[in-house]
Amino acid sequence: MNLRWESQGEGTAVLLVHGLGYTRAGWGPLRPLLARRHRVLSYDNRGIGESEIPPGPYTVSELADDALQVLDEAGVERAHVVGASLGGMVAQLLAAEQPDRVDRLVLVGTTPGGDEAYPLPERTLALIAEAASLPPDVALRRFVENALAPGSPLVDEVYAYRQAHPPDPVGWAAQAAAGAAWNADGHLQRITAPTLVVAGTEDAVVDPRNARLLAAAIANARLELIEGAGHLPFWERPEEFANLVERFLT
Repeated sequence: MNLRWESQGEGTAVLLVHGLGYTRAGWGPLRPLLARRHRVLSYDNRGIGESEIPPGPYTVSELADDALQVLDEAGVERAHVVGASLGGMVAQLLAAEQPDRVDRLVLVGTTPGGDEAYPLPERTLALIAEAASLPPDVALRRFVENALAPGSPLVDEVYAYRQAHPPDPVGWAAQAAAGAAWNADGHLQRITAPTLVVAGTEDAVVDPRNARLLAAAIANARLELIEGAGHLPFWERPEEFANLVERFLT
């Protein structure tokens, strides 16, 4: 797979695995903050940005193979892994199946999937149903608003990023299929890496109660809820999020 990745900073490697429809630039202010003490690896998942967009649907397993490819190309044998949303599903599988490659694990705004997980919040389901009837720019802005905490001052900034990095429709649908089919059943119990599970209490994209399910199922896991943050706590509260992750990694 032709994957576009980049490296920032020096030190212990931290691999960032992003979610549905977000490029490597979609971490907002986080990358330079973590790069103060770490070598930060970020990349465009298959189906988005400057990486290859093969026909879908994709699977979480394929996306996990891509994450390993980035580590291999970067010459990194073992890294801390931070996965957000769909990227958090990838990170779960990576830690379960490749324990020698994952030092510490951070799961952000994600879910174990399957029948036992909490489904998409009603606010998101209603927006998905309405989006097809809206002008594309209006729908995009509404999705940005939905990803952030209510009343967030970051709507214009994140909306500008999404306009500058529009997802390919084929790649987006293929990535979405991977997330919809995800079920961590049997994998979580195999994760041995110390794990930090993070969720914003105002997350309207992935029900934050799923964070509790993950923390309860993974040995050596701890839960951190960021009060008042939405689905993008690394963008909404970057210093707080970066400090939380750095304390955990060190």
